[in-house]
Amino acid sequence: MDERVEVTLNINGEEYQLEIGKRWTLLYVLRDVLNMTGTKYGCGTGDCGVCKVLIDGEPVNSCTYLATRAQGKEIITIEGLSKDGRLTPVQQAFVETGAIQCGFCTPGMVITTTALLRRNPNPTREEIIAGLDNNLCRCTGYVKIIEAIELAARRMRGEA
Repeated sequence: MDERVEVTLNINGEEYQLEIGKRWTLLYVLRDVLNMTGTKYGCGTGDCGVCKVLIDGEPVNSCTYLATRAQGKEIITIEGLSKDGRLTPVQQAFVETGAIQCGFCTPGMVITTTALLRRNPNPTREEIIAGLDNNLCRCTGYVKIIEAIELAARRMRGEA
């Protein structure tokens, strides 16, 4: 039996006071406790990136991150990126370039891209490719994803 602990998690700007298992992953808490299913379960080992969330602005694989470690940190899921129902420039670029295809990897790709463009608003193609490390896509071959990131970067810089 997993020992229970009380935590307060700040997710998408809201505080949640929860009693959770000490060894529960953040992904489990998000999907199965709080029913935030935008963050996907892929491999469960931190290899595919579909479970990415932002923790204090950095992309993290939530499938291997213990929820207890997230206490006191700002957690942003794919559901928390858009404001007032409007897509972010990253989300809009993914839609417009067709980078979403089956959509399974999209939440993790969008989360990773958001963090990348916050750190580096003018990445080279090589920096984009390196920034996508640990994010797997089986449908697109990454071409459309890279195009989406380049478009989002231009828009965020006011160039498109």
